[in-house]
Amino acid sequence: MDLSAIPILDHHAHPLWRPEATGDAAGFRRWFTESTDPEVHARHAQETLFFRTAVRWLAELLDCRPALADVLAARAAQPYRAWVQRLFKEANISLVLCDYGYRGDLAYNQEEMAALLPCPVRPILRLETLAQELIVEQETFGDMVEAFVATVGQARAAGTVALKSIAAYRSGLAIGEPARDEAAAAFVSLKEEARRNGRVRLANKPLVDYLLGLAVEQAAGQGLPVQFHTGFGDRDADLREANPLHLRALIERTQTPLVLLHAGWPFYREAAHLASLYSHVWLDVSLAIPLATAGIPAMLRDVLGMAPFSKVLFATDAFTMPEIFWLAARWGRWGLGQVLERFVEEGFLSEAEAWGAAGAILGENARGLYGLGGKGRSQSGVTG
Repeated sequence: MDLSAIPILDHHAHPLWRPEATGDAAGFRRWFTESTDPEVHARHAQETLFFRTAVRWLAELLDCRPALADVLAARAAQPYRAWVQRLFKEANISLVLCDYGYRGDLAYNQEEMAALLPCPVRPILRLETLAQELIVEQETFGDMVEAFVATVGQARAAGTVALKSIAAYRSGLAIGEPARDEAAAAFVSLKEEARRNGRVRLANKPLVDYLLGLAVEQAAGQGLPVQFHTGFGDRDADLREANPLHLRALIERTQTPLVLLHAGWPFYREAAHLASLYSHVWLDVSLAIPLATAGIPAMLRDVLGMAPFSKVLFATDAFTMPEIFWLAARWGRWGLGQVLERFVEEGFLSEAEAWGAAGAILGENARGLYGLGGKGRSQSGVTG
């Protein structure tokens, strides 16, 4: 099945960085791995299937030799904005929901992203980043909590379409219900760190869990989904603490919509199970797509064999450079098309049902979940 005419609603991505961040070979290669090890960036990232196919596919698009140097020269020969717009149009991405929590000096902000992309872009609020900023700004625990609740409580009115947590990176997904005094005690040491360094990294479990409890409560009143990083990531993420099954206690005590990001890879069967059990739990397949490459169909076959098609969401989790958006869209459509076509061949679905599932997963499910209204429309005029 060729799914290229169905527009993608990219419900989880990150901002692009200015082109100088990826203008040379070293800057380009490093984004094809989740590793933060410089030796992996220099020697091994280019030996991955993801990188090798990326160079080949980009060379085809740019009509140049399939060598990194030629690809970099060809992309540099055209205006950056024109290149970004071409890739997004080729990928048929109709809308991007963007998490700005991972920042760098070269990252574009919301206003710049809106001017750069050929499609609308809407912000996601990363909770731990907000909390870190407020710990630096506010002098007391009470003031910090009040400012946190006020900001999260006005998120929808401020144009935010979802909340996002990286608790999996910081203190694990077994999110408890700590008492206020436990969280207040944790604030004291973090505030001292903030005074010394001008910044903090929030990883204290009682405080992380306490603030997440407040955020989920505030999200419920606004109909805001809360996205949770689950499964693999860079070396900061301890997979033992990032299994989505750890979220069961939180899932049981709220009806706020929760989105399990990245298919929980390698725990995608566990994530699919949770999405099949709970009406307010959704499963996203980004990051596993595109990094799983040739293994994408096997993952999707397991996920779609368990989870309702109405609960599965496609996203790129792309970052830094526009090529990642285009590559993730291509890998994702290929893998999903392979699986749905096989379901039809095996007699599990009719063709109409397979096309309906594709449209739901690539955009319609997210449009409904995030309250974005209407259906997307592809460049060819085919409604998704």
